[in-house]
Amino acid sequence: MAKHLKLPALALSTLLAGVLAAQVQAHGNVTPQAVDTTGLTPLGAEWADTNPYRDPSPDFDRAVEIGASAYNQNCARCHGLEAISGGIAPDLRLLTPDFDGDEWFKYRVINGAVRDGAVYMPKMADTLSQEALWAIRTYLDTRHVEE
Repeated sequence: MAKHLKLPALALSTLLAGVLAAQVQAHGNVTPQAVDTTGLTPLGAEWADTNPYRDPSPDFDRAVEIGASAYNQNCARCHGLEAISGGIAPDLRLLTPDFDGDEWFKYRVINGAVRDGAVYMPKMADTLSQEALWAIRTYLDTRHVEE
């Protein structure tokens, strides 16, 4: 009877390995999704030094709404749902909602992250507008937690 179980178990383990490999490969080469920023004050070509949509901005509520959707479309697959990292990428809830957090965020979305030639994060600013990225940052401010 044990001989009959070996073939199905081998087939099942091969199938599971294939599914897992497909999921791991699906994690890479992610194309950012477009973000509709209608309703936000346009920011122009020059990057702001700090988040222009942070409360008490009149754009705050709209920025949080757009940012939550944009985050889920473009960031959650690596940084986790609701910005709760599973350990693959930094936990963005830990970014302080101030100049220092904005400076790190701006640097990373403009330059991406590359280690030993491997792209860990694409240059999001090459695809998403400044308005979309600051909206994501505004959403992240609402998710902030202290360490």
